[in-house]
Amino acid sequence: MQFEAGSYDVVVIGAGHAGIEASLAAARLGMKTICFTINLDAVGNMPCNPNIGGTGKGHLVRELDALGGEMACCADRACIQFRMLNRGKGPAVHSLRAQADRRRYQAIMKHTLEAQENLSLKQAEIVDIGTGKKMSVTTHTGAIYQAHAVIVCTGTYLAGQTIIGEVIRTGGPDGMFASTVLGERLREMGLELRRFKTGTPARINSRSVDYSKMEAQYGDEPPPPFSFETTKPLENKIICHLTYSNEETHDIVRANLHRSPMYSGAIDGVGARYCPSFEDKVVRFADKKRHQIFLEPMGLDTGEVYLQGFSSSMPEEVQIEMIRSVPGLENAEIMRPAYAIEYDCINPQELLATLESKKYPGLYGAGQFNGSSGYEEAAVQGYIAGVNAALKIKGEEPLIISRNDGYIGTLIDDLVTKGTDEPYRMMTSRSEHRLVHRQDNADIRMSQFGHRVGLISDKRHERVIEKYKAVEREVARLESTYAPPSDILSNLMAANNMPDVTTGISFAALLRRPGITYSDIATIENNPPKLPATINEQVEITIKYAGYIERQNRQIKELSRMEEHIIPEDIDYSSLKILRIEAREKLSIIRPRNLGQASRISGVSPADIAALMVHIRNHDCEESSTHGTPKIP
Repeated sequence: MQFEAGSYDVVVIGAGHAGIEASLAAARLGMKTICFTINLDAVGNMPCNPNIGGTGKGHLVRELDALGGEMACCADRACIQFRMLNRGKGPAVHSLRAQADRRRYQAIMKHTLEAQENLSLKQAEIVDIGTGKKMSVTTHTGAIYQAHAVIVCTGTYLAGQTIIGEVIRTGGPDGMFASTVLGERLREMGLELRRFKTGTPARINSRSVDYSKMEAQYGDEPPPPFSFETTKPLENKIICHLTYSNEETHDIVRANLHRSPMYSGAIDGVGARYCPSFEDKVVRFADKKRHQIFLEPMGLDTGEVYLQGFSSSMPEEVQIEMIRSVPGLENAEIMRPAYAIEYDCINPQELLATLESKKYPGLYGAGQFNGSSGYEEAAVQGYIAGVNAALKIKGEEPLIISRNDGYIGTLIDDLVTKGTDEPYRMMTSRSEHRLVHRQDNADIRMSQFGHRVGLISDKRHERVIEKYKAVEREVARLESTYAPPSDILSNLMAANNMPDVTTGISFAALLRRPGITYSDIATIENNPPKLPATINEQVEITIKYAGYIERQNRQIKELSRMEEHIIPEDIDYSSLKILRIEAREKLSIIRPRNLGQASRISGVSPADIAALMVHIRNHDCEESSTHGTPKIP
């Protein structure tokens, strides 16, 4: 028996990291929103690694924070160890990563949803989506909810199936129910679904670990925060540890490969190349004698420890052998065995850059449903989908962040333009503008977008602008202030193996020298200004990398011109004989918004783009003869 249960502006299916950000963004923009989850205890769950951030991913979290998202704020409140990765490299690849108290993170996020105005949180499985002028969703109990927009954030629950050796069961992560009906409904709607796979390592009891045989891994002091708004000092509360597999571990894997679902054919889903299972590591990197295994506590009030780097779908008895062959884990007690999980997701090329379906206006996708992997990738997509659903309902211009703006733009452009044949993972190498798109300057890059849509307040946006004005003032001061020869300056040069300075030198020129830091300048200057560390950091990067940054900004400006060349929505690519057949087919499927996006489609050559540009120019000239100015001069 079905019944009408209510009407909302936005319905969000799923309360993982994508669903949380989608729900909060829509509700905070004034939309009456409801978020459904199969189990309220799974809100904000971290079914895999208990951390936020990492290489490339930390950039996403910082950008999301600067847009007005929630993940960074929650991480700063719930995380128990903070480390900046890649400090030995340049600032472009510095990435913050933090261990989270898993249950505290969930509790904070759940309460944030519960307390949010305009937002309802409800436990129910969605089994149907109604399309048409107005959309609807139906729960497993028959309740029908009308909506203007529906955002699918099903994570790994959609037709979820867990695999431990020969044991294959229908289910979601951590023993939760799977979403077993909705996937078929989406197929009936004509959406192209594919099967992906991810995996999670075993969790063991801390009391059974001999940490004396391992290397301690400490957090940074002082701990750097994720959110630009965090002012309260953070605290590292736990120590992680590092150990290694060995030949015995690898021999156990090789002897049991025939029982691995990865190699027996029991797993159909495609896994992420950049996050392989342990048995895959042993096969693919046969020459390596050992692999790193990190022991990461799951929280302050639990003895569960996560074995980072030891993902597996081997039978449980083989997992026990493998784990107990590792130094320090000889007596390990497994609390949760490792498992692989297969799930359904959409071909993201069926989505617009707003993350709205091309086939069904008002239907949006976010997170692992879109073919990505990771909490951070999911969260930023949830935000974009939630914001765009709200803006469309309000009749306002959509929010489209391009790859020229930041990592979020790169992520979404890669998904909707290039598609993905495996779970997509963000890495710094995916960004061609990574020196400009650093995590430390995400506030000045992204707050303008958050402010435009109404999720960053005037006061916060003004603080960001004033911060970078202070950076400009300090850079100008260092360019025009000179240090005379002195013993202190001579000693500084000698300490960095550089020739002595016998004439005056500007502080900026001095800072450009290798090894010289902003704090070094303070040692040779009388009464240096006392500025916040965040400004000092920006000043040093701005001066040291000025030439490289200027060059990359020129490249971004040139590429942006291509993005400004809008392609008419009604263009019939199949009729354009000036294009190659492959280009016609690819362009017809993806339907890019502009020439910049078209140029990134695999199978579309520079010659195709040139021909398409000529066609659009001629089309616009014809239009202008009767309607006004052409779009492309």
